[in-house]
Amino acid sequence: MRKDIVAPPGGVMTDEVGVVTGDLTLETQVSPDCVVSLRVQYKGADEWYKVTDAEIKVDDPAKIPETEQALLNRFG
Repeated sequence: MRKDIVAPPGGVMTDEVGVVTGDLTLETQVSPDCVVSLRVQYKGADEWYKVTDAEIKVDDPAKIPETEQALLNRFG
């Protein structure tokens, strides 16, 4: 799932470059072992960054869409 946002006050913390601000795109990713994580990029850029503390292990694959939406809502 993807969602375009304007960064909230204080920006979005990433593992690679620290805080990012401005017009951003958030995207969820799901690993084969059902870990849902969130990454972010400056809108229209090529580089993606892992959002700090935005990873959830899902015990039931049926809950993945709900978890993806929750992560997107939390950060945007």
